[in-house]
Amino acid sequence: MSASATPRLQILAAALLFSTGGAVVKAVSLTGWQIAAGRSLIAALALALFMPSWRRGWTYRTFAVGLTYAATMVLFVLGNRLTTAANLIFLQATAPLYLVVVGPLLLREKISRREIGVALTIAVGMALILFGIDPPQDTAPNPRLGNILGAIAGLSWALTLTGLRWLGRTPAVAASPSGAPAGDPTGGAVIVGNLVAGFVCLPLALPLAGTVASDWTLVAYLGLFQIGVAYVCMTRGVRRVPVFEASLLLLLEPVASVFWAWMVHGERPAGWATAGCAVILTATALNVVAPRRPE
Repeated sequence: MSASATPRLQILAAALLFSTGGAVVKAVSLTGWQIAAGRSLIAALALALFMPSWRRGWTYRTFAVGLTYAATMVLFVLGNRLTTAANLIFLQATAPLYLVVVGPLLLREKISRREIGVALTIAVGMALILFGIDPPQDTAPNPRLGNILGAIAGLSWALTLTGLRWLGRTPAVAASPSGAPAGDPTGGAVIVGNLVAGFVCLPLALPLAGTVASDWTLVAYLGLFQIGVAYVCMTRGVRRVPVFEASLLLLLEPVASVFWAWMVHGERPAGWATAGCAVILTATALNVVAPRRPE
């Protein structure tokens, strides 16, 4: 395998692993709180083991960003239990809509007219999903509430992305005299977020009596592979792939998420929701391929 193909395959692998979250969450018979707690605690442990540099360099900023990431993790699980996987993942993908406001306020970054246009298009797609309520189905018993949680997840994900960029501007912690690699507060925020999500949900997940091993096997998959291995693949791949191409490769996630939910559960979003998902995907793709202004 060529050296140039490896990082691209790593990003594709990350997108595929991320995309399985909705279908697997729906396949587990545990409560949403139990899934969220187990998934995040296992992910935190896995990432701490896989990425030693993420265990160092934590600051108050790491914990602040970790809180918004924790909210996204919990909302993703709870929302998936109530609405379709397609609606949830595309509502979370409305983060650019919120970034039009959050970016200039918190990062002092200018927003171009093109980016405003993309945000308005995404707002149309979001409205189609929120107001074109799907009929309840076995895997989506309360689409209205699930869609609301998905919209909030879009906001928390926007705040997380803003926070990660904020952390990225922070100089990395220098290597120790013993030769240990420099710390990574950005990756640390991912570990912190999973720890916070896990421990906050844990009291609501109790008691665990009556659960079966097969459910916990799926939860372990979510934490270890859908989050842990996926983040390792993504962070390694994006280091050697242009951000433009990486963004295109990661568009596989929302598309594959819809496919897994349909293949495993026979889940199909209704007409208005399908239209909204298509609008958001198109706006996101056009934003990726549009010419970028100089930094």
